[in-house]
Amino acid sequence: MKKQNLLPDAKQRGSSRQALQGGSYSLITTAIVLAIFIVLNILVTSLPASMTKYDISASKLYSITSNTKVVVNGLTEDVTIYWIVQSGEEDAVIETLLDKYDSLSDHITVVKKNPDVYPTFAEQYTSKAVQNNSLVVECGDRSRFIGYDDIYIQEPDLYSYSYSTSFDGEGAITSAIDYVVTEELPQLYVIEGHGEQELPATFQEQIEKENMEINTLSLLTVDEIPEDADALLIYSPSTDFSQEEVDLLLDYVENGGKLLVMAGPSQESNLEQLYGLLSHYGVEASDGIVVEGDRSHYTVQPYILLPTLSSHAITDPLIEENYYPNMPLSRGLVVSDDSSGSVTTLLTTSEESFSKVADYDLTTYEKEEGDLDGPFALAVAIDCSNDGQIVWFSSSMFLEDMYNALSSGSNSDLAMNSLSSLMGEREAMAIRSKSLNYNYLSITDSTASLLKTLMIGVFPLAYSGVGVFVILKRRRTQYEAS
Repeated sequence: MKKQNLLPDAKQRGSSRQALQGGSYSLITTAIVLAIFIVLNILVTSLPASMTKYDISASKLYSITSNTKVVVNGLTEDVTIYWIVQSGEEDAVIETLLDKYDSLSDHITVVKKNPDVYPTFAEQYTSKAVQNNSLVVECGDRSRFIGYDDIYIQEPDLYSYSYSTSFDGEGAITSAIDYVVTEELPQLYVIEGHGEQELPATFQEQIEKENMEINTLSLLTVDEIPEDADALLIYSPSTDFSQEEVDLLLDYVENGGKLLVMAGPSQESNLEQLYGLLSHYGVEASDGIVVEGDRSHYTVQPYILLPTLSSHAITDPLIEENYYPNMPLSRGLVVSDDSSGSVTTLLTTSEESFSKVADYDLTTYEKEEGDLDGPFALAVAIDCSNDGQIVWFSSSMFLEDMYNALSSGSNSDLAMNSLSSLMGEREAMAIRSKSLNYNYLSITDSTASLLKTLMIGVFPLAYSGVGVFVILKRRRTQYEAS
C-alpha cells in the first residue's frame, strides 16, 4: 500500500504563505483606509459650517451675503448672540444661520439660553413676550432684541388675499451687530410744521433696521440745519413752506447737505414755494394730477402710475429683480434741457400720459381741454454743489401700506435705496428678506400617470434587469474559467 504524505510539500507551503501574506496585506490596507476615513471625518466635523454646508435653495436661504461678511470681518469687539430656545424646539434654518455667523469671526459667540432654565433672562432686554428662537445681540452695554416674528415676517398679499412669508434672519442679525458695535449712528431729521403725515410704520421700521436715528426738526425755530444731520426728509406736507425755509434748505444742499422729498399734490396748497426749490436746477412742476393713457403704465386706476425706471444706483436693484413700483396721485415734473446734467430722471410716465389740471376736482380720467401733455418725470436725483444731493418724489402716498403692498414692497425699497444713497451706503444696509413662498409645478393627469409608471414600474424593473444580467454574466465567466 502506498503511504500518504500527510505533510505539505514545498509548493503547498509556498501557496499557503502567499495566501497568508495576501490576507495580511488586505487586512492592513483595510485598516489604513478605515483610519484615514476616521481621521478625515474628524477633521471635516471640526471645520466651520461655511466650509461644510452648501446652499442649493432657490432663494439662497442658507447663504450669507457679502454685506454681512464685511460687517463681521471688520469687528474689533466681542459680540455675543444669545439664542433663546427650549431644548428640542430649535429652528433648523436659524441654527444653520447662527453656525455661519459663529464660523465667520472669532469675535462672535453664540450662546443658547433655555427659558426653562433661565426664565428671567430675556426680561433684561425686552418687555415683549419672548417666543422660542428669539435672539439677543449684545456688545458691551449695547444690545438689541430680535423677536421670532422679526425673523419670519408675514405680509399681506393683495393678489391672493393671503399672507406671504419671508425670512429676514440675516438682515436682522447683521443690523443688530452693526448697531451694538457702532457708537455714532447716522442722523435723519424729519421736517415738521407743515401738516406732514406720520411716516408709515413699515417704512419707519425699515429706517430703524438700517440703524438710522430719527429726529424731528422745525425749520421755523432754527437759523441753520444741525451739524449732525446726515440727511433731511420731507414727507407728505399739506401746506406750503415759507421762502425763508426754502432758502435754508437751498443753502443746506448747496453746502453738501442731503435732502429727500416726498411731496405730491395737496388739497390744501399747491406747494408753490417748496416746488420752487426745484426751479434752481431746471426742474418745473406741472399743475394737476398725472393720469396715464397707456394701460400698461398704470394699475387698478389710471392715477396709480407704473412708471419706467431709468438706470441709477437707486433704481438698478429694482430693475435687476424686475420689481415695479407704483406712484399714486403724482405731480408731473418737467426737466429742462439746460439742467447741465445735474438732474437724473429716475421714474418717467409714458408718452400717452397727461396731467389733469382739475386736480382733486377731476370728474373723468379722459383727457380734456386744458390738460397738459406728458411724458413727465415722477422722481429725480439732483447733484448740487459741494457734493450736496436731492432726491425728489412727486407722490406723497406711495409709501402707504396699500400701495406698498400693491408693489410687493418695491415702493419702500425704492425709498430706502434713496436714503441709503444719500447717506452713503453702508454694508449693514440693503440686506433684503428672502421669500419662503413656494412655486408649485402644475402638470396634467396624463403627465402624472406617465411619471408614476416610469418611477414605480419601468425604472425599478430596468435596474433589476441590469443587475440580473450582470450577475449571470459573471457566473458564466467563472464557469468557463474553471
